[in-house]
Amino acid sequence: MSKVSFLGAGSWGTALAIMLAKNGHDVTLWSAVEAEIDMLAEHREHKDRLPGVKLPDSIALTKDLKEACTGYDLLVFAVASPFVRQTAKNASPYIREGQRIVNVAKGIENDTLCTLRDVILSEIPQADVSVLSGPSHAEEVAIGVPTTVVAGSVKRESAEMIQEIFMNERFRVYTSSDIIGIELGGSIKNVIALAAGVIDGMGFGDNTRAALITRGITEISRLGVKMGGRMETFMGLSGIGDLIVTCTSEHSRNHTAGYLIGKGYTTDAAMKEVNQVVEGVHSARAAMALAQKYQVSMPIVEQINKVLFEDLPVLDAVHGLLVRDKCNEYPGLDWDE
Repeated sequence: MSKVSFLGAGSWGTALAIMLAKNGHDVTLWSAVEAEIDMLAEHREHKDRLPGVKLPDSIALTKDLKEACTGYDLLVFAVASPFVRQTAKNASPYIREGQRIVNVAKGIENDTLCTLRDVILSEIPQADVSVLSGPSHAEEVAIGVPTTVVAGSVKRESAEMIQEIFMNERFRVYTSSDIIGIELGGSIKNVIALAAGVIDGMGFGDNTRAALITRGITEISRLGVKMGGRMETFMGLSGIGDLIVTCTSEHSRNHTAGYLIGKGYTTDAAMKEVNQVVEGVHSARAAMALAQKYQVSMPIVEQINKVLFEDLPVLDAVHGLLVRDKCNEYPGLDWDE
């Protein structure tokens, strides 16, 4: 049995905490939102995010950040991407040298273009920070729907420790050393999922969605390889796997927000309607900035940025993608003659 503390009690943190408690671990759940802890204490259920899913009695709840960071084998960062830096900064004084942390949020920081692991390390340099990502909706993990993810770490023993803690007969965990590939796949797929939602909201069909997903993973992998990630990672769970589920699922906040935009909502109105953090909106500008920094062509990311932030009509964005210059699908392939 391991002692595990979760920083963040939203849908994902709560779902994973429930799973680890059922795995037999000693679990503590913390939130910066005191009302969230009060609600969990009163109902033993996240009424807003995971209605009907009960917290095991063994899960301890706390509002004290020092208590949530002290004396644990593993800390799980499960706060939404816009709040990762401040949470890490607040937690840092309480975190010991070599403390193992796994980040389960997905995103890129707009101001610095840092992945979330790098954000945590910049505030908690004394920690050993890993990542966990893949096609995994909280609503399904919380009720034991079979799920497969990947744990990424610089150290093999850290990845294998996370694998051991999280894995069970319904939740399979692979390991990988390609942290940058895992993080970029998990972050930029949210931007592509917004675009997928837009085209669904406009009433386009399966052909369009399949094209978007396929060309989306091409854009993600093109940037990721340029930044040092491995192509195999983008063809795996945190790449095409996570992209498919986020582009097609009713549970996807990014797809839902995009769908509303496709129906005519403004970006702000769509985010308000979803009423949760829409990671793709926060990552879209960062993805475009990275594309420019590394001189990588990402036309889908470019067009969704124009829709989100420049009020480009969605039909014009689709038209802009379809009428670009003719090109070879894979320029690296040679002809026979």
